[in-house]
Amino acid sequence: MAISASEVKHVASLAKLAFTDEELQKFTGQMDEIIEMVQQLSEVNTDGIPVTTSVTDAIGVMREDVTVSGTSREELMKNVPQHQDGYIKVPAIIDESEEA
Repeated sequence: MAISASEVKHVASLAKLAFTDEELQKFTGQMDEIIEMVQQLSEVNTDGIPVTTSVTDAIGVMREDVTVSGTSREELMKNVPQHQDGYIKVPAIIDESEEA
């Protein structure tokens, strides 16, 4: 099944693409080659061949999603220079008393 330049032009317009005549001829040839390759694949007898859903033998490679306890707040605050009421104290960077 050969594809025509008018078919390629139609598909290009559906995709909102514009091609020069030279590009249209180039893409028509390339699309024709792709269609020929797909037709060759459809001729391969695959009767009795199981469906391949994965190309590796790896099964269950993802770890189970389990919750774990984090570091306690008290332990974290040991590394903080200043803290108050369970929060880290940092120096003010905006002084509200200053006028803009």
